[in-house]
Amino acid sequence: MVKAYVMMTCNLGSEKEVITSLKKIDGVKEAHVTLGLYDVIVQVESDSEEKIREIVTGTIRKMPKIHTTVTLTRSESGELFQASEKLIGAMLRQNLVQAYVVIHCDKGEEYPTLKNLSHIPEVKEADVVFGFYDVICKIEASDNTTLEHVLIKAIRTLPNIKTSMTLHVVNEQES
Repeated sequence: MVKAYVMMTCNLGSEKEVITSLKKIDGVKEAHVTLGLYDVIVQVESDSEEKIREIVTGTIRKMPKIHTTVTLTRSESGELFQASEKLIGAMLRQNLVQAYVVIHCDKGEEYPTLKNLSHIPEVKEADVVFGFYDVICKIEASDNTTLEHVLIKAIRTLPNIKTSMTLHVVNEQES
């Protein structure tokens, strides 16, 4: 399975409408409004890189209310992250706060960083990516205090991380 993340900016105030349109696109697995440098983040999955390219360039980039996009193509994440943990947390409504973190690593340290992230329980998935960043991870926490602790005390203190940027997911009920 080929996976990519697309971070984008859009017309001010159109985020909810853009998210609704993005969720209708075949291959879009997740779409969230975020707080940070980008307005929206989308996870796209397909069986080929060509199909991903078609979704991003042929559909997403042509949407009239989207201004800019940054696409991060997944390299690999291996089996470090268990989908069952994510599903259980979602079913129990324990993970009410979500964020994506994009990371710049020291050269050649992407996979060790991925392995280090796999030891943080709140990191539900992560991938080494090609593009402007080296690694992207999704964090799910019970509250903002826990999220802040994970970001500051766990992720930012890992070895080989040069910089990180957090995109806080806006709860759908808030948007």
